[in-house]
Amino acid sequence: MGSEPNFEGRSNAASDHEAFERYVVPELPALLRVANSLTRNSHDAEDLVQDTIVRAFKAISGFDGGHPRAWLFTILRNTNINRNRRRRPDIFDDPHDAELVPETRRSDPAELAEQVAFREAVIVALATLPDKMRVVVELVDLETCTYAEVAMALGIPIGTVMSRLHRGRRHIKEQLIASGLVLGKASTR
Repeated sequence: MGSEPNFEGRSNAASDHEAFERYVVPELPALLRVANSLTRNSHDAEDLVQDTIVRAFKAISGFDGGHPRAWLFTILRNTNINRNRRRRPDIFDDPHDAELVPETRRSDPAELAEQVAFREAVIVALATLPDKMRVVVELVDLETCTYAEVAMALGIPIGTVMSRLHRGRRHIKEQLIASGLVLGKASTR
């Protein structure tokens, strides 16, 4: 009466809900990790994921069930691109957000100061990377995504992920060596 039955005898609406539960819901943590890296703001990341799952729900009836993570990352990436086109830059955002201050249970003030200095140096070095490189480093090293997941999320080849990651890590290491927080030789490249 409302929806036509599909090949399994269920209504299309019921099978859409089942497909959503099966393919989309398990990928929500991965979507949020990638969104956090793309937006660099937890509230924007949550909004991006919400927009992504709304779009996925609307399109689930046309999804064939193959490679749900790649399908969702494509929706996420395109949603993020569309959101950025419409959005004005946030000139009041503070890159030294309170979330970035490390929590620690150690009581040695010298050790705490050293940890804070190291973390701030890493944050500064990461922030100086070009966005394309920074996002890859954040996704692989901070969000522990695989190369394949990053490639799917960003729509780039795995080799490009590996190259950007290598160059980004090298840049951060050189910055830490230059600041005196890490021993070693800076690259001559």
